[in-house]
Amino acid sequence: MEADLWDAILLTRNFSGWMTVKRIAELIGRELRWEQRRGFKTEYELRAGEELAAVLRFPSSLRSYAIAESADGCWTFERTGFWRNKTVVRGCEDKNALALFRETRWGNGGGTLELSGGKKYLASTNFWNTDYEIRNEKGEPLLRLWGGGVVRLSATLIVYPEAANLSEVPWMPMLCFYILVMMEVDNSVATL
Repeated sequence: MEADLWDAILLTRNFSGWMTVKRIAELIGRELRWEQRRGFKTEYELRAGEELAAVLRFPSSLRSYAIAESADGCWTFERTGFWRNKTVVRGCEDKNALALFRETRWGNGGGTLELSGGKKYLASTNFWNTDYEIRNEKGEPLLRLWGGGVVRLSATLIVYPEAANLSEVPWMPMLCFYILVMMEVDNSVATL
């Protein structure tokens, strides 16, 4: 489905009525915010102020499968594995993987994002898993995400200008937040 069609299709109901969704490329360099809409519903919105940029939904709170939508398109993320987790990125209507994120050996959230064409990006996080960054092979930051929240998970995101011309920039911010959500799930399970 073409991105222009998403402008017409992807409308979200908010408290003030219907609104259209911004493209990720239009928001590069701006401070964006991921927010959980309701404390117990696994649905998150990426916003630039009041402007909606993307939605990340987990159809089931018992699975790692998520659907990410923006004006740029629709993607799915699904984590597999136990000791060595991998996250597969696909287009919503595509069975072939666009990318694979492999966590580092110790499952600290860092890892490598490898595109189907072989291009690689490096992901790192701090000790508390609250600050997350994706860098290109030269070590230049492409996006940074730092989060928090006690009842509702939230995070601030910046997509740096170095990412502006990347074809994967529409889904990368959603994948990074997905990984942050998965780290929160892992941390909450580990405390039980």
